[in-house]
Amino acid sequence: MALMTLAQARENFFAAMDTLRSSKVRSALTVLGIVIGVSSVISMAAIIQGLNKFVQDKVESLGSRTYFLTRFPPAMDPSRMPERIRTRRYIEYSYADYIRQAAPDVQIVTTIGTRGFFFGDSNLITSGDHSVEKVIVRGAEPEYTEAIPLFAVERGRFISTYDEEHARPVVVLGAAISESLFPDRDALGKTVRINGGLYEVIGVFEHDQGLFLGPGVDIFAIIPLSNFRKEYPGSRELVMAFAVPKNANIEVAQGEVIQAMRRLRHVPAEKENDFELSSPDFLSNLWNQLTGALVILTTVISSIGLLVGGIGVMNIMLISVTERTQEIGVRKAIGARRADIRLQFLLEAVVLTLVGGTIGILIGAGVSTLVRTLVPSIPATLSYLWVAIGFAISAAVGVFFGYYPASMAANLDPIDCLRYE
Repeated sequence: MALMTLAQARENFFAAMDTLRSSKVRSALTVLGIVIGVSSVISMAAIIQGLNKFVQDKVESLGSRTYFLTRFPPAMDPSRMPERIRTRRYIEYSYADYIRQAAPDVQIVTTIGTRGFFFGDSNLITSGDHSVEKVIVRGAEPEYTEAIPLFAVERGRFISTYDEEHARPVVVLGAAISESLFPDRDALGKTVRINGGLYEVIGVFEHDQGLFLGPGVDIFAIIPLSNFRKEYPGSRELVMAFAVPKNANIEVAQGEVIQAMRRLRHVPAEKENDFELSSPDFLSNLWNQLTGALVILTTVISSIGLLVGGIGVMNIMLISVTERTQEIGVRKAIGARRADIRLQFLLEAVVLTLVGGTIGILIGAGVSTLVRTLVPSIPATLSYLWVAIGFAISAAVGVFFGYYPASMAANLDPIDCLRYE
């Protein structure tokens, strides 16, 4: 019985394929909606998966156990904040020494000063006839690259303890700045002017463009924090970074830092913190909010495509039932059961949507390959899971929209079918 059922299913499948081949243009127009729906789902899933990997790598490169102390919440416009937040006191240079003493479970505590366009500052770096304007000048201590591994020196060295203690005029340049100022020669050992002051180039960072998450390492010029403090006393928006070693409890270490900050800033016990403690996860959270909107948009587009495709499938199947009424009557007259007729037309609908789904999956795979080729930093990949989901969606649309025409064909009276002209 099982073999017979399998044979019947195979026969019905080939009958469905013959029907689709006989109406190529109509079938092609019908599957177009399915192609659009499935390809948009597959493409966006591959791109978002690649972007998620990119964001996760960025978070790791910022230091998986590195945390930041700031005056304002990260990635927020201060002008839109409540007054109680906007009027918070600045982070001070002296805080780091106190926290090092008060937080024994913290490994690194370092202060960062920044002068950038997002604070309303302008910077100019020149060398001979070459100049770069859109740069971020940052003051940092020797521990900076340990706390934030994203800033990896490719050539030369980073700021040393001696540089910091003597406020030496030395700088480590982002790769893009180095290439702009010294297109035909190595920047190491050369002298540049930063906002009018002379600095010796002691290192060049590895390339990092930053992409959508903000400015990358390429546009940073880092000088000793002591020199930054001397040259830019008006740049008071400091950030502190601290790292928790792997053998220490993160909650305990964070608690020590928070309590030290509250004592430093004389925050009463009943008041909330007047500073922010954040981890690189805020980038992941920000990205998740962005992808949430992308997922909703993709769902709407794909749903419209699948709905249009599904209605097209139902329409073509209803036309097919009408055109083949006599065929249905003949099949029933020679012993075909209702289940056989229903299965035949259901198979036709499912084959139609699976063809569209397959084309959609191939287009999605092509889009993900194109993105990966044009933007290598985004490893857009088409996973087997999403291929399976694409086929499942296609089959489900075929079953859902094909069931009514199939049932209609199965319930036709064989005598009326044979009389139909």
